[in-house]
Amino acid sequence: MWLSAQPLVLASASAVRRTLLESAGIPVTVRAADIDERRLEGEVSAMPAAEIAGLLARAKASLVAKSSPGQLVLGADQILTLEGQRLAKPADRAAARTQLRAFAGRTHELHSAVALVQDATTLFQHADTARLTMRWFSDEFLDRYLDLAGAAVTASVGAYQLEGPGIQLFDRIEGDYFTILGLPLLPTLDFLRRHGSLAT
Repeated sequence: MWLSAQPLVLASASAVRRTLLESAGIPVTVRAADIDERRLEGEVSAMPAAEIAGLLARAKASLVAKSSPGQLVLGADQILTLEGQRLAKPADRAAARTQLRAFAGRTHELHSAVALVQDATTLFQHADTARLTMRWFSDEFLDRYLDLAGAAVTASVGAYQLEGPGIQLFDRIEGDYFTILGLPLLPTLDFLRRHGSLAT
C-alpha cells in the first residue's frame, strides 16, 4: 500500500498513533519531537483548543523535519476541554481519580490535530473534535476501574483508553473513533493517497 521509498516519520512517542498507522499499512520511523508543549500552549492560550492542537502538531512535525531532509513527517496533538477549560494528563492515580470524578455526568471534548511536513513546508493539516459524555458511576466502580487500568490512566489526557476498560465510563460518544484516539486517520490517509504516498 505504501509507495514512498522511505517510511513515514512519526514525530510522536505515542504507541497508539504508531499502531494506527502501521495497522493501516504505513511503515513508520519514530523520531519523537522534543518540544515544551505546555510552554507553547501557554503562549497561545487565547486560541480555540482545536487551533492550539493544530499549532502543536505542526510544531512537532516541523522540528523533526529539520533533521529528516526529504522525508514526510507526521506530527499530532490532542487537547481535552471540559466546559471550555483545558486539562492536561493527570500526574498520578489521585489526579486521575479527581479528574474522572469531575467528568462524571458531564460532556468533555477531545480536539485532535495532525500535520504533515516535508522539509520546511507544511503539506497538510487537519483538526477534528469529538464529544464524549461520561455516565454517573459510584466511587466503588471508579476505584475498580483505576485498579484495572493501572498506570495507563496517566498515559492519556482523559485518564482512559477508549479501546480498553475506559469504554465502561461512557454513556454517549459523538465523533470519529480515530479522533478520540488522537489521530484523525481517515483525512490523513486521504491526503497520503492524493500525495502519491499510498496506493489509490
